[in-house]
Amino acid sequence: MTSPYQLLGVAEQSTDAEIKQAYLQRVKDNPPDRDQKRFQQIQQAFEAIKDGDSRLQYGLFHLPEADFDGLLDSAFGQASDFQPLSEDDFCKLLNAVPVEKALANALANKSS
Repeated sequence: MTSPYQLLGVAEQSTDAEIKQAYLQRVKDNPPDRDQKRFQQIQQAFEAIKDGDSRLQYGLFHLPEADFDGLLDSAFGQASDFQPLSEDDFCKLLNAVPVEKALANALANKSS
C-alpha cells in the first residue's frame, strides 16, 4: 500500500503549499473523467495530509502494513541463504505487532 506522501510525490517534511501544489498537479494529470478510482485515491491522499493537523493525525493513527511472513522468513531463513535484516525491515517487523492494531481498534470502538 502506498502512503499519501508517495501517492502525491512529496516528502514527509513538505509544507502545506508544496502538498497542495503536488495535489493540484496530480489532479491535472489524472482528471476524474479519465480514471475515477485513481482520482479518488489522490483526493483521499490529499485529505489525509493536507495540513499540519491532518499530517499529525495520519502520523499518530496510521498503522504501517508490513509483510510479516516475508520479514520472518528473512529473519529466520536457512543458514545458507541467511541475510541479516536491514534497519528498515527490522522497524517494519517491530511495527507489525498485532497489539498496535488491537489498541487502535479499541480506541476506535471507544470513541464510537
